[in-house]
Amino acid sequence: MSMRRALVALLTLACVACEGRPRHTTDRGEAVADSELLGPRVVELDLRGGIREQGSSSLFSARGDDFASLVLTLDELTKRPDVKGAFVRLGTGTLGLARAEEFGRLGGELRAKVPVVCHADGLDNATLLGAALACSEIWLSPAGSVDSVGLAAQLFFARALFDKLGVKVDFMQEGKFKGAEETFTRNEPSEPARSTLEATLMALRRTWLDGVERGRDQKAEALGLEDGPHDALEAEKRHLIDRVGFEGDARKRALELGGVEARAIAFGPGHDGDGLGDILRTVAGAPRVGVPHIALVRANGAIGMGGGSGLGRGDGISRRELGSTLQRLERDPLVRGVVLRIDSPGGSALASDLLWRDMMSLRKAKPVVVSIGGMAASGGYYIASGGTKIVAERGSIVGSIGVVMGKLSVGESLDRLGVHVTVVPARTDGGARAAYMSPFVSWDEATRAKLELSMKQVYRLFLERIAEGRGIEVSVIEPAAEGRIMGGEDARSRGLVDELGGLARAVELARELTQSPADLPVDVVESGADWLGLLRGDESADATSAALDAEIRRRMRDALTTSFGGSGPLLDDLGAFVGVVAPLAQGEHALVAPPFALVVR
Repeated sequence: MSMRRALVALLTLACVACEGRPRHTTDRGEAVADSELLGPRVVELDLRGGIREQGSSSLFSARGDDFASLVLTLDELTKRPDVKGAFVRLGTGTLGLARAEEFGRLGGELRAKVPVVCHADGLDNATLLGAALACSEIWLSPAGSVDSVGLAAQLFFARALFDKLGVKVDFMQEGKFKGAEETFTRNEPSEPARSTLEATLMALRRTWLDGVERGRDQKAEALGLEDGPHDALEAEKRHLIDRVGFEGDARKRALELGGVEARAIAFGPGHDGDGLGDILRTVAGAPRVGVPHIALVRANGAIGMGGGSGLGRGDGISRRELGSTLQRLERDPLVRGVVLRIDSPGGSALASDLLWRDMMSLRKAKPVVVSIGGMAASGGYYIASGGTKIVAERGSIVGSIGVVMGKLSVGESLDRLGVHVTVVPARTDGGARAAYMSPFVSWDEATRAKLELSMKQVYRLFLERIAEGRGIEVSVIEPAAEGRIMGGEDARSRGLVDELGGLARAVELARELTQSPADLPVDVVESGADWLGLLRGDESADATSAALDAEIRRRMRDALTTSFGGSGPLLDDLGAFVGVVAPLAQGEHALVAPPFALVVR
């Protein structure tokens, strides 16, 4: 079967799969179609699977379960007079600190109008923050717990492992706080790297404590915020939650407080979006609205020149795909402004610079507002600095302005196994540098000096790009550079961020900058391959076929991972950091990379 026929078959299956799923139910469990459900109702949001920056919306799933969809849904619900209450199913899902902050803020706006009842099977630090701000009542399963244990960062170091394996580590950095090479060259953080990390953690901790205290109207000490985990009864006693009970009881409470019997699924499984039309627009990469609108683009993960299937979550930021999307939006007369939602620890310096140029070109045509999610570090901030305005949460991690060059050499390791690699240069008076990026050859001092000069030039270019994008002098940027990371509030005080806020504020700001009405539509644009080109037989069919093959293999891998219990959230987070160093294996010289492999819990 040809790839075009395969795609047609897959589209047919996708269309059949989305046919006729009821989206609403009454309290008695009866299915009710959209057209039949009139009058007041309690809306239900299912967040049990957690919320990521980029969810499963793709060729095989029309309905987004991503954070942008949640933000737009909450914004719409606050405007609907027929919504009399909300029921949020949290399960044991995770949100991340910055996303929890905005979920809490937007949920709080809904809570100010109607009762919002939330039920969880377990709450971690971030999910507790979101629930405290968003929920009128928090319910917890009897066997559940509230794991409010305070914040900490986990740093990963592999120098001892490389020593055991006989792997030579050649890495250099520009910026004394950078620390990115320390994952490979040390067994613990250096003092400068530790100091900037500790300062950032203190800022994130203050954000977390302030939010939960405000939401629960209690001081942190009384709540026992950093003294968990708490079982359900202890959590209720300390007023971390309001009631202990099962999900069904909490749902009945939401209906009772709303004074209605009908409920409607507004987000999560069971809510299909626009069905077939939504699928076809996703496949075509075409706008969802044929009127003037704000385009919302997600950029999530490590940055590289290629990579990614263009079909959704977890594939990283590809310069080819994201760049193509930004260029298309620049030409589209219906796009009044663009919001770029970025959550990235960085990656390729080359790709970051090219995407910065795409951003600068786009903003000459129309405003570009950048919304920083959990992180815009190094290359992530490199791209963000090309925006007209930058908005970040207090709980966002920003900065890490610095450059890393390096490689791992396995020559000594192979020697131990009886394999020796010899470099034969084309000239007898030297020339061994021709193999300087080989994984079998270590750097000599002359090569290191040459690369260090190149690294300093890339670092200077990084500073100049930020200064140009932000409209300030390099001298203003330098005190916030040298690899420092910081929270959103500190980033604003240092001039790296314009406003504190989330994705909703970024959309609002884009409307303001375009002098558009407050109800100007927002279209979530998927970057990626031109799938209709495959059906037409365009020259891009080969690349698209490869992307489809990658997507199928990824889906199979995900299914196997799920079948065997999953890899866990920690390994999922580390995946993006692993992707950061991938460009080195593809022959690139410089990385704009994050501080360590850093995971905050």
